[in-house]
Amino acid sequence: MAGHSQFKNIMHRKGRQDAARSKLFSRLSKEITVAAKLGDPDPHTNPRLRLAVNNAKAQSMPKDNIERAIKKATGGEGEDYEEIRYEGYGPGGVAVIVEAMTDNRNRTAGAIRASFAKHGGALGETGSVAFMFDRVGEIAYPASAGDADTVLEAAIDAGAEDVTSGDDGHIITTAFEDLGDVAKALEDALGEAESVRPVWRPQTGTPVDEDKAGTLMKLMAAFEDDDDVQNVYANFEIDDAVLERLTTS
Repeated sequence: MAGHSQFKNIMHRKGRQDAARSKLFSRLSKEITVAAKLGDPDPHTNPRLRLAVNNAKAQSMPKDNIERAIKKATGGEGEDYEEIRYEGYGPGGVAVIVEAMTDNRNRTAGAIRASFAKHGGALGETGSVAFMFDRVGEIAYPASAGDADTVLEAAIDAGAEDVTSGDDGHIITTAFEDLGDVAKALEDALGEAESVRPVWRPQTGTPVDEDKAGTLMKLMAAFEDDDDVQNVYANFEIDDAVLERLTTS
């Protein structure tokens, strides 16, 4: 296990679920509003909005919240958010990509730069680490969606590229441009997914020792706590024994 998913497990085991859920709803609302503002406010004719709404429903976001987020865009109430990608290096030479939505580019850039600097990293220029990642689609299903063979067969039929199954569920990977079509085919075969989203997948991992891992987790937590940050991706690998010590300390 590596990268962002590993960090998510650490945060879960440290008991941050309530704060993380509130943050998640805020991010989902922002994505819905932006998607509705950039395209048609009808999810049936706006693929990006449809994905955003489906992701919100999969996270049990109340229907009223979803409708309110769409109305913000159609009623002209939503802020003029700008999507920005930041790239840099964390402790141990770990490559980091931070995706943000902001109504104040200077504020967000300053905060991201400060977080990198405070936790042993450095903000780089756009393109400085993206070449180490592949832009792909990721569809998550719970274990209850079916056994590994069932999900694999459905994924192949849908045109997916890869499937990883485990006790926590199934992660289906698609080509970035095929995400919408594969998600629709899988929904017909397996039901509604837990999440459907484009992600940055590391091509290779960067091993991190225990000393650097502790600082790296603080950097990742700083990004997660930033209201302007939507997603964070990194190519770190941390030994399971080190991970256990980090989560119980």
